[in-house]
Amino acid sequence: MSALGSGCEHPGYSRQMNAAELAKISREAPVLIAGPTASGKSALAAELAARDSRVVVNADAVQVYSCWRVLSARPSAAEEAALPHALYGHVGRDQAYSVGHWLRDVAPLLARPVVIVGGTGLYFTALTEGLAEVPAVPPEVRAAADALRLADFGAMRAALDPDTAARTDLANPMRVQRAWEVLRATGRGLADWQASGAAAVLPASETEALVLRPEAAWLNARITARFSAMLEAGALNEVAAELPTWVADRPSARAIGAAELVNHLQGRCDLATATAAATLATRQYAKRQRTWFRSRMKDWRSIQPT
Repeated sequence: MSALGSGCEHPGYSRQMNAAELAKISREAPVLIAGPTASGKSALAAELAARDSRVVVNADAVQVYSCWRVLSARPSAAEEAALPHALYGHVGRDQAYSVGHWLRDVAPLLARPVVIVGGTGLYFTALTEGLAEVPAVPPEVRAAADALRLADFGAMRAALDPDTAARTDLANPMRVQRAWEVLRATGRGLADWQASGAAAVLPASETEALVLRPEAAWLNARITARFSAMLEAGALNEVAAELPTWVADRPSARAIGAAELVNHLQGRCDLATATAAATLATRQYAKRQRTWFRSRMKDWRSIQPT
């Protein structure tokens, strides 16, 4: 799939990791690998899967969608065939897929040796800390939330209760909207629901929990190179194939670069402008990921890729 290797993500993270460091990673415990986009997670996961006969399990909320292989930096078809992979590309573009769905899908896989890898912090938090059974949001509340997010996102953000606001990525409209919907529908903040959640499926203390913490400049350079590699690998064609059914507010449409390339294909900007916008959006997303990991994964073992 690319010049940057597995899923256009890496030039071989594990090859930059010396044998002594690699040997410190457990051969028996389930391994969790979190990290920002383009940090080399997939390469390290593949190395450990090959070494220990593990299944590589996806923990990325966009890589679950079948319509995005190149743009979501999913492992290539050849890479998926070379090692056992699970929960990649198994969800249709129109399907709703929540952290609860992912948690139910991942639980049966834990009977086998696994390396769970991804950049969606909420998936790892639900797995290692438990997930609250929040009641479904009524359609009328969802409609009101959609309207408020578009009309006055600042007011939606300000309406959150303090505990939930402190635990929410306030720059992420979907996370803020979800929290607002729960508060509006139930009268309880999402943080309160989460505090009374179910027991963890896989406590972090029973795993080898790793988080990649790259330097920002190093990561930004890789993000730029990776998006160029995605274009070379066919990202524009992948987005073009989605145009006939494109719905901008569909969950699968949140793949970074999709909306930007749609704008180009629909004549609203040239490819250079779309590329610059997608690269900037990816950098901003990576910054939010790093903030989440610093806040919620303080006890995980840090690895600094170079």
